[in-house]
Amino acid sequence: MSDPSPRVIPRPASASAGSDIPAPGVIGIGLAAVLTFALAQGSWQWFATFIGVTLLAVMLAFQRRAQWTPGIRSAYMRGLVAYALVIGLCVAVALAPLLQRRAWLFPMPGTRSDCELLGRYQALQAEAALGDLAGRDGTALAFTQDVQAQKAVAECLAATTTLWLPLYGVGAAVLVGTGAWLRDRARARRLGEREVQSS
Repeated sequence: MSDPSPRVIPRPASASAGSDIPAPGVIGIGLAAVLTFALAQGSWQWFATFIGVTLLAVMLAFQRRAQWTPGIRSAYMRGLVAYALVIGLCVAVALAPLLQRRAWLFPMPGTRSDCELLGRYQALQAEAALGDLAGRDGTALAFTQDVQAQKAVAECLAATTTLWLPLYGVGAAVLVGTGAWLRDRARARRLGEREVQSS
């Protein structure tokens, strides 16, 4: 006669935080940030900041790293490098519009004045394109010149900002990677000391 009592079937153990398998979220977030760069056209808009902050929040909330182990070729180090680079990429995307618009944060010596000259040239081109029609409506002409000049300046600054963004991204990645490595190593040492004391 079979036992009528229900049997408890154990669930498979999920990957723990100390697993050597890196979380797949790093791949998806990295691709999303790369697509942001690839699809960005013209001036950096504030929506890029929203995308960067969102990706950063998802990365920090769901990404887990392997258990700390010494060695450059360890699974932990590979995961840490990927983690730090994606964080740096998210930070670069989030900061891009601010870097483009704020001289105190990103001076770009000489570039901003050159972009202003480009804007003035674009305003002259807008007037020249109208020819004899330019004198018929001075208000519309002034508005068109202002719009064209602002667009030219923004695109010029955006292009220069994009050239410098990898430097900011790598800097953020180095800071994040170093901090995470130090924290994970200290945590691993504390766990090792507890195991020695309990044995």
